[in-house]
Amino acid sequence: MKEQAEVRQLREGGYIVIDEEPCEIISISVSKPGKHGAAKARIDAIGIFDSQKRSIVEPVTAKIYIPIVERKRAQVLSVARDNAQLMDLSSFETFELPIPEDLKDKISPGKEVIYIESLGKRKIERMA
Repeated sequence: MKEQAEVRQLREGGYIVIDEEPCEIISISVSKPGKHGAAKARIDAIGIFDSQKRSIVEPVTAKIYIPIVERKRAQVLSVARDNAQLMDLSSFETFELPIPEDLKDKISPGKEVIYIESLGKRKIERMA
């Protein structure tokens, strides 16, 4: 899910959709309006799920999509190689997600993790 907002309403640390990928904003720079043009904003962001850097330049009055990013708790049911089977603690839905490199030695069955969900994608963020 996503909602619309004007570019001028965006803040560093917020989220934006660039190339249909939810991204976290790392910097925003606004240029002054010229004689015949509107002020423009350059937004640098990093993809939440692919960690790829993206940049866009838009007028500050342009409408742009903001993803709805949810952080949820899940319990680890089992671990198989690089994937963990998780159960959401509110909906009891089970699913598998790849384990990030920095958490491979910490995740074990029975422990709880925090995962991010946005635009139909999920990622394990950290231990609960």
